[in-house]
Amino acid sequence: MIFKSSTTAVPEVANMPRHVAIIMDGNGRWATKRFMPRVAGHVKGVEAVRGVVEACALRGIEYLTLFAFSSENWRRPEEEVSLLMRLFVTALEREVSKMHANNIRLKVVGDLSRFDAKLQEMIAAAERRTANNTRLTVTICANYGGRWDIMQATNKMVAANPGVADFAEEQLAEHLAMAYAPEPDLFIRTGGEERISNFLLWQLAYSELYFTDTYWPDFDVDALDAAISSYQSRERRFGRTGDQLAGETA
Repeated sequence: MIFKSSTTAVPEVANMPRHVAIIMDGNGRWATKRFMPRVAGHVKGVEAVRGVVEACALRGIEYLTLFAFSSENWRRPEEEVSLLMRLFVTALEREVSKMHANNIRLKVVGDLSRFDAKLQEMIAAAERRTANNTRLTVTICANYGGRWDIMQATNKMVAANPGVADFAEEQLAEHLAMAYAPEPDLFIRTGGEERISNFLLWQLAYSELYFTDTYWPDFDVDALDAAISSYQSRERRFGRTGDQLAGETA
């Protein structure tokens, strides 16, 4: 594990968030309000992803994590799930070359075993192609759940330490799906809902939370800047008092 947990060490805080995590909610409702099929909202949502990725790269944000498909989304209508899978394939085909040309690394995390073999290979190929890119790391969480992540990390930790009964937090953290990234500084959820929906349960311990009524297809550069501005107005104490922070900056 490269990065320390915010519960074991106080991380450095910068004016611009280093890591932004987003639940991209509201695609279906955006389409329904326009008397369009729900899949039209998902297609439009891919365009919003492109704009936010570009904006994060320009602002010097190092990590962008997007919740694309949760482990609970399999409960949706079969036709919608099938369309989402096809859209995922199309997005990989169209976007990976652009990301690579712009020095952006792509990671996909989650239980990928449920996806068909073609999609799994496309994901693996995209990750290999962009592995050495350094400008921005974009992580797509697909068939991901926070509880799944903690359980798979626990199983790996126990398997790696046979006979050990007492573990430290750092030993589990190094097996989490996103151990390669710092914890999110800023969490954004679009679409008007105010919950984290089993997303990055371990990693969001001290993230600043931002909720907006804006549906994801309408979440543009200005909306991103509004979220960042809200983040910049927060006092990030990590368990300390405001007086302690004032003393550090005096």
